[in-house]
Amino acid sequence: MSQVIIKNCGSYNPDVIKKRLEAGMELIGGWARFVSPGMRVLLKVNLIGPKHPDTAAVTHSEFVRALVQILKERGCVVWIGDISGGSIAGVAPTAQSLVVSGLAKVAKEEGAIIKNFDKEGVVEVTPASGRIDRMYLARPLFEADLIINLPKLKTHSAGIYTGAVKNLFGCIPGLRKAEYHRLAPDPKDLGQTIADIHQAVKIGLHIMDGITAMQGEGPTAGEVYHAGKILISTDPLALDTVAAAMLGMEVEDIPILESARERQLGESDLAKIEIAGDFDAPPLLPNFKLPRRFRSSRKSNHAVLIKMIDFLKTRPRIKLKLCKNCNMCVESCPVHAIDPESKKIDYNTCIECMCCHELCLHNAVELKRDNLAADIFTRLYRGTYR
Repeated sequence: MSQVIIKNCGSYNPDVIKKRLEAGMELIGGWARFVSPGMRVLLKVNLIGPKHPDTAAVTHSEFVRALVQILKERGCVVWIGDISGGSIAGVAPTAQSLVVSGLAKVAKEEGAIIKNFDKEGVVEVTPASGRIDRMYLARPLFEADLIINLPKLKTHSAGIYTGAVKNLFGCIPGLRKAEYHRLAPDPKDLGQTIADIHQAVKIGLHIMDGITAMQGEGPTAGEVYHAGKILISTDPLALDTVAAAMLGMEVEDIPILESARERQLGESDLAKIEIAGDFDAPPLLPNFKLPRRFRSSRKSNHAVLIKMIDFLKTRPRIKLKLCKNCNMCVESCPVHAIDPESKKIDYNTCIECMCCHELCLHNAVELKRDNLAADIFTRLYRGTYR
Protein backbone atom coordinates (compact mmCIF):
# COMPACT_ATOMS: atom_id res chain seq x y z
CA MET A 1 0.00 0.00 0.00
CA SER A 2 1.29 3.47 -0.91
CA GLN A 3 1.80 5.90 1.92
CA VAL A 4 1.48 9.71 2.00
CA ILE A 5 2.62 11.69 5.02
CA ILE A 6 0.93 15.05 5.65
CA LYS A 7 2.50 17.41 8.19
CA ASN A 8 1.24 20.79 9.28
CA CYS A 9 3.79 23.56 8.78
CA GLY A 10 2.84 27.22 8.74
CA SER A 11 6.29 28.80 8.54
CA TYR A 12 9.26 28.97 6.19
CA ASN A 13 11.63 29.11 9.13
CA PRO A 14 14.18 26.38 8.23
CA ASP A 15 14.35 25.10 11.81
CA VAL A 16 10.57 24.64 11.89
CA ILE A 17 10.58 22.93 8.49
CA LYS A 18 13.40 20.60 9.56
CA LYS A 19 11.44 19.45 12.62
CA ARG A 20 8.35 18.74 10.50
CA LEU A 21 10.40 16.92 7.86
CA GLU A 22 12.27 14.83 10.42
CA ALA A 23 8.99 13.79 12.06
CA GLY A 24 7.44 12.98 8.71
CA MET A 25 10.41 10.99 7.46
CA GLU A 26 10.40 8.83 10.58
CA LEU A 27 6.98 7.55 9.49
CA ILE A 28 8.39 6.15 6.23
CA GLY A 29 11.52 4.61 7.65
CA GLY A 30 13.70 7.62 8.42
CA TRP A 31 16.40 9.29 6.33
CA ALA A 32 18.69 6.26 6.76
CA ARG A 33 16.35 4.36 4.42
CA PHE A 34 17.24 6.77 1.61
CA VAL A 35 20.65 8.35 2.19
CA SER A 36 24.11 7.53 3.52
CA PRO A 37 27.33 9.56 3.80
CA GLY A 38 28.95 10.45 0.50
CA MET A 39 25.82 10.11 -1.61
CA ARG A 40 25.14 12.69 -4.32
CA VAL A 41 21.56 13.85 -3.78
CA LEU A 42 19.79 15.95 -6.42
CA LEU A 43 16.97 18.19 -5.24
CA LYS A 44 14.80 18.61 -8.33
CA VAL A 45 12.97 21.87 -7.58
CA ASN A 46 10.16 23.69 -9.38
CA LEU A 47 11.88 26.67 -11.02
CA ILE A 48 9.31 27.70 -13.60
CA GLY A 49 10.78 31.18 -14.08
CA PRO A 50 12.42 34.17 -12.39
CA LYS A 51 9.88 34.37 -9.58
CA HIS A 52 10.38 35.45 -5.97
CA PRO A 53 9.83 32.58 -3.51
CA ASP A 54 6.92 34.40 -1.84
CA THR A 55 4.88 34.29 -5.08
CA ALA A 56 4.21 30.55 -4.56
CA ALA A 57 5.25 29.98 -8.18
CA VAL A 58 8.48 28.15 -7.31
CA THR A 59 9.69 25.76 -4.61
CA HIS A 60 10.47 28.13 -1.75
CA SER A 61 14.19 28.71 -1.22
CA GLU A 62 13.91 28.30 2.58
CA PHE A 63 12.17 24.96 2.08
CA VAL A 64 15.15 23.92 -0.03
CA ARG A 65 17.55 25.32 2.59
CA ALA A 66 16.03 23.08 5.26
CA LEU A 67 16.51 20.00 3.09
CA VAL A 68 20.08 20.96 2.18
CA GLN A 69 20.92 21.28 5.88
CA ILE A 70 19.34 17.90 6.70
CA LEU A 71 21.24 16.15 3.91
CA LYS A 72 24.56 17.89 4.61
CA GLU A 73 24.29 16.84 8.26
CA ARG A 74 24.11 13.26 6.97
CA GLY A 75 27.28 13.66 4.93
CA CYS A 76 25.64 13.98 1.50
CA VAL A 77 26.80 16.05 -1.45
CA VAL A 78 23.75 18.12 -2.36
CA TRP A 79 22.81 19.33 -5.83
CA ILE A 80 19.98 21.76 -6.62
CA GLY A 81 18.76 21.43 -10.20
CA ASP A 82 16.11 22.42 -12.72
CA ILE A 83 15.48 24.51 -15.84
CA SER A 84 13.14 27.45 -16.27
CA GLY A 85 10.39 27.41 -18.83
CA GLY A 86 10.25 29.67 -21.88
CA SER A 87 12.96 31.67 -23.58
CA ILE A 88 14.12 35.22 -24.22
CA ALA A 89 16.30 35.71 -27.31
CA GLY A 90 16.50 31.93 -27.59
CA VAL A 91 17.80 31.35 -24.06
CA ALA A 92 15.85 29.93 -21.12
CA PRO A 93 16.11 32.30 -18.12
CA THR A 94 17.35 29.61 -15.73
CA ALA A 95 20.39 31.52 -14.44
CA GLN A 96 18.25 34.56 -13.69
CA SER A 97 15.59 32.37 -12.09
CA LEU A 98 18.11 30.81 -9.72
CA VAL A 99 19.02 34.28 -8.47
CA VAL A 100 15.49 35.73 -8.23
CA SER A 101 14.14 32.61 -6.51
CA GLY A 102 16.83 32.77 -3.83
CA LEU A 103 18.13 29.31 -4.68
CA ALA A 104 21.55 30.56 -5.80
CA LYS A 105 21.93 32.32 -2.44
CA VAL A 106 20.88 29.22 -0.50
CA ALA A 107 23.35 27.06 -2.44
CA LYS A 108 26.21 29.46 -1.72
CA GLU A 109 25.39 29.82 1.97
CA GLU A 110 24.76 26.11 2.63
CA GLY A 111 27.47 24.56 0.45
CA ALA A 112 25.16 22.99 -2.15
CA ILE A 113 25.99 22.76 -5.86
CA ILE A 114 23.74 24.34 -8.50
CA LYS A 115 22.96 22.14 -11.49
CA ASN A 116 21.59 24.39 -14.23
CA PHE A 117 20.01 21.84 -16.54
CA ASP A 118 20.64 24.22 -19.47
CA LYS A 119 24.38 23.68 -19.10
CA GLU A 120 24.86 20.14 -17.79
CA GLY A 121 24.40 18.15 -20.98
CA VAL A 122 21.80 15.51 -21.81
CA VAL A 123 21.25 11.77 -21.88
CA GLU A 124 19.24 10.18 -24.68
CA VAL A 125 16.47 7.82 -23.59
CA THR A 126 13.85 5.80 -25.46
CA PRO A 127 10.32 6.75 -24.33
CA ALA A 128 8.30 3.74 -23.20
CA SER A 129 5.11 5.08 -24.82
CA GLY A 130 6.61 5.05 -28.30
CA ARG A 131 5.00 8.42 -29.05
CA ILE A 132 8.40 9.72 -30.13
CA ASP A 133 11.60 7.88 -31.01
CA ARG A 134 13.89 9.49 -28.47
CA MET A 135 13.92 11.97 -25.62
CA TYR A 136 16.76 14.01 -24.13
CA LEU A 137 16.87 14.53 -20.37
CA ALA A 138 19.28 16.48 -18.17
CA ARG A 139 22.46 14.53 -17.38
CA PRO A 140 22.51 15.17 -13.57
CA LEU A 141 19.37 13.04 -13.30
CA PHE A 142 21.47 10.03 -14.25
CA GLU A 143 24.58 10.98 -12.26
CA ALA A 144 22.94 11.49 -8.87
CA ASP A 145 22.74 8.64 -6.37
CA LEU A 146 19.32 9.82 -5.19
CA ILE A 147 16.81 12.28 -6.65
CA ILE A 148 14.32 14.02 -4.39
CA ASN A 149 11.46 15.66 -6.28
CA LEU A 150 10.38 18.95 -4.65
CA PRO A 151 7.13 20.04 -6.34
CA LYS A 152 5.05 23.05 -5.40
CA LEU A 153 1.32 22.74 -4.67
CA LYS A 154 -0.25 24.75 -7.50
CA THR A 155 -3.14 25.05 -9.89
CA HIS A 156 -2.53 25.10 -13.64
CA SER A 157 -4.59 27.13 -16.12
CA ALA A 158 -4.39 24.39 -18.77
CA GLY A 159 -3.72 21.19 -16.80
CA ILE A 160 -5.90 22.15 -13.77
CA TYR A 161 -3.32 20.99 -11.19
CA THR A 162 0.45 20.55 -11.08
CA GLY A 163 2.38 18.62 -8.48
CA ALA A 164 4.76 15.68 -8.11
CA VAL A 165 3.94 14.03 -11.45
CA LYS A 166 4.03 17.21 -13.54
CA ASN A 167 7.22 18.56 -11.91
CA LEU A 168 9.33 16.11 -13.89
CA PHE A 169 8.52 17.96 -17.11
CA GLY A 170 11.33 20.25 -15.92
CA CYS A 171 13.81 17.44 -16.59
CA ILE A 172 13.78 18.43 -20.28
CA PRO A 173 16.58 20.96 -20.91
CA GLY A 174 16.86 23.60 -23.58
CA LEU A 175 13.82 24.57 -25.62
CA ARG A 176 12.61 21.02 -26.26
CA LYS A 177 9.69 21.41 -23.86
CA ALA A 178 7.96 23.62 -26.43
CA GLU A 179 8.40 20.91 -29.05
CA TYR A 180 6.84 18.30 -26.77
CA HIS A 181 3.92 20.68 -26.16
CA ARG A 182 3.48 20.97 -29.91
CA LEU A 183 3.50 17.21 -30.37
CA ALA A 184 1.09 16.68 -27.45
CA PRO A 185 -1.30 19.67 -27.34
CA ASP A 186 -3.90 17.76 -25.32
CA PRO A 187 -3.09 17.64 -21.57
CA LYS A 188 -3.74 13.90 -21.43
CA ASP A 189 -1.31 13.33 -24.32
CA LEU A 190 1.22 15.54 -22.54
CA GLY A 191 0.67 13.30 -19.53
CA GLN A 192 1.96 10.38 -21.57
CA THR A 193 5.19 12.28 -22.23
CA ILE A 194 5.54 13.05 -18.53
CA ALA A 195 4.93 9.40 -17.73
CA ASP A 196 7.79 8.56 -20.11
CA ILE A 197 10.07 10.79 -18.04
CA HIS A 198 9.03 9.12 -14.78
CA GLN A 199 9.78 5.71 -16.23
CA ALA A 200 13.18 6.84 -17.53
CA VAL A 201 14.27 8.66 -14.36
CA LYS A 202 14.28 6.93 -10.98
CA ILE A 203 13.01 9.28 -8.27
CA GLY A 204 13.56 8.04 -4.74
CA LEU A 205 11.41 10.48 -2.80
CA HIS A 206 8.80 13.19 -3.37
CA ILE A 207 8.39 16.05 -0.88
CA MET A 208 5.82 18.72 -1.73
CA ASP A 209 6.15 22.33 -0.61
CA GLY A 210 2.56 23.12 0.28
CA ILE A 211 3.30 25.63 3.03
CA THR A 212 2.07 28.23 0.59
CA ALA A 213 0.22 27.10 -2.51
CA MET A 214 -0.92 28.83 -5.68
CA GLN A 215 -4.65 29.03 -6.36
CA GLY A 216 -6.63 30.39 -9.29
CA GLU A 217 -4.82 30.90 -12.57
CA GLY A 218 -1.60 29.06 -11.81
CA PRO A 219 1.13 27.99 -12.25
CA THR A 220 2.56 31.56 -12.20
CA ALA A 221 -0.27 34.10 -12.42
CA GLY A 222 -2.44 32.84 -9.57
CA GLU A 223 -2.83 33.98 -5.99
CA VAL A 224 -0.97 32.85 -2.89
CA TYR A 225 -2.92 30.51 -0.62
CA HIS A 226 -1.57 29.70 2.84
CA ALA A 227 -2.11 25.94 2.93
CA GLY A 228 0.38 25.14 5.70
CA LYS A 229 1.15 21.59 4.57
CA ILE A 230 4.11 19.37 3.67
CA LEU A 231 3.41 16.12 1.82
CA ILE A 232 5.93 13.23 1.66
CA SER A 233 5.76 9.99 -0.34
CA THR A 234 7.76 7.56 -2.43
CA ASP A 235 4.77 7.41 -4.82
CA PRO A 236 4.23 10.54 -6.98
CA LEU A 237 0.72 9.61 -8.10
CA ALA A 238 -0.41 8.80 -4.57
CA LEU A 239 0.94 12.14 -3.37
CA ASP A 240 -0.90 13.99 -6.15
CA THR A 241 -4.08 12.00 -5.54
CA VAL A 242 -4.07 13.13 -1.91
CA ALA A 243 -3.13 16.72 -2.81
CA ALA A 244 -5.90 16.89 -5.42
CA ALA A 245 -8.39 15.62 -2.82
CA MET A 246 -7.28 18.46 -0.54
CA LEU A 247 -8.35 20.85 -3.33
CA GLY A 248 -11.69 19.10 -3.80
CA MET A 249 -10.74 17.15 -6.94
CA GLU A 250 -10.21 13.58 -8.07
CA VAL A 251 -7.71 12.05 -10.47
CA GLU A 252 -10.44 11.93 -13.14
CA ASP A 253 -10.54 15.73 -13.07
CA ILE A 254 -6.85 16.08 -13.98
CA PRO A 255 -5.84 14.74 -17.44
CA ILE A 256 -2.13 14.40 -16.66
CA LEU A 257 -2.91 12.26 -13.62
CA GLU A 258 -5.28 10.12 -15.67
CA SER A 259 -2.35 9.35 -17.96
CA ALA A 260 -0.17 8.56 -14.93
CA ARG A 261 -2.79 6.11 -13.70
CA GLU A 262 -3.03 4.43 -17.11
CA ARG A 263 0.75 4.00 -17.08
CA GLN A 264 0.66 2.62 -13.52
CA LEU A 265 3.05 5.21 -12.11
CA GLY A 266 1.58 4.71 -8.67
CA GLU A 267 -1.62 4.39 -6.64
CA SER A 268 -4.62 6.62 -7.46
CA ASP A 269 -7.30 4.98 -5.29
CA LEU A 270 -7.62 6.93 -2.05
CA ALA A 271 -8.96 3.83 -0.32
CA LYS A 272 -5.63 2.11 -1.02
CA ILE A 273 -3.42 4.99 0.15
CA GLU A 274 -2.35 5.10 3.78
CA ILE A 275 -2.36 8.68 5.05
CA ALA A 276 -0.30 9.37 8.15
CA GLY A 277 1.33 12.25 10.02
CA ASP A 278 -0.99 14.94 11.32
CA PHE A 279 -3.98 13.57 9.39
CA ASP A 280 -5.56 10.23 8.53
CA ALA A 281 -7.54 11.62 5.58
CA PRO A 282 -6.90 14.46 3.08
CA PRO A 283 -7.68 17.77 4.84
CA LEU A 284 -9.87 19.90 2.56
CA LEU A 285 -8.42 23.38 1.99
CA PRO A 286 -11.34 25.78 2.49
CA ASN A 287 -12.26 28.33 -0.19
CA PHE A 288 -9.40 27.25 -2.46
CA LYS A 289 -9.89 28.74 -5.94
CA LEU A 290 -9.57 26.42 -8.93
CA PRO A 291 -8.75 27.65 -12.45
CA ARG A 292 -11.62 29.14 -14.46
CA ARG A 293 -11.04 26.51 -17.13
CA PHE A 294 -11.68 23.75 -14.63
CA ARG A 295 -14.33 21.36 -15.82
CA SER A 296 -14.67 17.75 -14.78
CA SER A 297 -12.75 15.64 -17.25
CA ARG A 298 -15.07 12.68 -16.71
CA LYS A 299 -16.40 11.55 -20.05
CA SER A 300 -19.97 12.51 -20.87
CA ASN A 301 -22.26 11.91 -23.82
CA HIS A 302 -24.55 14.78 -22.94
CA ALA A 303 -24.59 17.34 -25.75
CA VAL A 304 -25.84 20.02 -23.36
CA LEU A 305 -22.74 19.65 -21.19
CA ILE A 306 -20.47 19.82 -24.24
CA LYS A 307 -22.18 22.99 -25.41
CA MET A 308 -21.85 24.49 -21.93
CA ILE A 309 -18.10 23.76 -21.87
CA ASP A 310 -17.70 25.46 -25.27
CA PHE A 311 -19.85 28.36 -24.02
CA LEU A 312 -17.57 28.92 -21.03
CA LYS A 313 -14.28 28.42 -22.89
CA THR A 314 -11.45 30.88 -22.26
CA ARG A 315 -8.52 31.90 -24.48
CA PRO A 316 -5.26 33.69 -23.76
CA ARG A 317 -5.06 37.36 -24.69
CA ILE A 318 -2.17 39.78 -24.24
CA LYS A 319 -2.81 43.00 -22.34
CA LEU A 320 -0.66 45.50 -24.21
CA LYS A 321 -0.68 47.95 -21.30
CA LEU A 322 1.21 45.43 -19.18
CA CYS A 323 3.36 43.96 -21.96
CA LYS A 324 7.07 44.83 -21.75
CA ASN A 325 7.91 43.44 -25.22
CA CYS A 326 10.32 40.86 -23.80
CA ASN A 327 8.83 38.37 -26.30
CA MET A 328 8.88 35.52 -23.80
CA CYS A 329 5.39 34.59 -25.01
CA VAL A 330 6.39 34.79 -28.67
CA GLU A 331 9.49 32.62 -28.31
CA SER A 332 7.84 30.14 -25.96
CA CYS A 333 4.80 29.46 -28.15
CA PRO A 334 5.31 25.94 -29.51
CA VAL A 335 3.30 26.63 -32.68
CA HIS A 336 4.40 30.27 -33.29
CA ALA A 337 0.87 31.62 -32.99
CA ILE A 338 1.80 35.07 -31.57
CA ASP A 339 2.79 37.99 -33.78
CA PRO A 340 6.01 39.49 -32.33
CA GLU A 341 5.01 43.07 -33.19
CA SER A 342 1.28 43.32 -32.49
CA LYS A 343 1.17 40.44 -29.95
CA LYS A 344 -2.04 39.24 -31.57
CA ILE A 345 -2.71 35.53 -31.22
CA ASP A 346 -3.76 33.47 -34.23
CA TYR A 347 -6.44 31.25 -32.68
CA ASN A 348 -6.57 29.07 -35.78
CA THR A 349 -2.99 28.06 -34.97
CA CYS A 350 -3.13 28.26 -31.15
CA ILE A 351 -3.27 24.84 -29.43
CA GLU A 352 -4.35 26.34 -26.08
CA CYS A 353 -1.36 24.92 -24.20
CA MET A 354 -1.32 28.16 -22.16
CA CYS A 355 2.48 28.41 -22.29
CA CYS A 356 2.16 32.15 -22.96
CA HIS A 357 0.01 32.60 -19.85
CA GLU A 358 2.20 30.31 -17.78
CA LEU A 359 5.54 31.89 -18.70
CA CYS A 360 4.80 35.61 -18.99
CA LEU A 361 7.07 37.44 -16.56
CA HIS A 362 4.74 40.43 -16.24
CA ASN A 363 1.28 38.83 -15.93
CA ALA A 364 0.37 40.45 -19.25
CA VAL A 365 -1.42 37.37 -20.59
CA GLU A 366 -4.97 36.97 -19.31
CA LEU A 367 -7.57 34.30 -19.93
CA LYS A 368 -10.68 35.86 -21.44
CA ARG A 369 -13.98 34.51 -22.71
CA ASP A 370 -14.91 35.43 -26.26
CA ASN A 371 -18.56 35.16 -25.33
CA LEU A 372 -19.71 38.21 -23.30
CA ALA A 373 -22.82 36.35 -22.18
CA ALA A 374 -20.63 33.57 -20.78
CA ASP A 375 -18.56 36.08 -18.83
CA ILE A 376 -21.68 37.67 -17.34
CA PHE A 377 -23.10 34.23 -16.53
CA THR A 378 -19.93 33.24 -14.68
CA ARG A 379 -19.79 36.46 -12.67
CA LEU A 380 -23.43 36.07 -11.66
CA TYR A 381 -22.78 32.46 -10.69
CA ARG A 382 -19.90 33.48 -8.46
CA GLY A 383 -21.81 36.40 -6.99
CA THR A 384 -19.16 38.88 -8.19
CA TYR A 385 -21.05 40.56 -11.02
CA ARG A 386 -21.81 44.23 -10.38
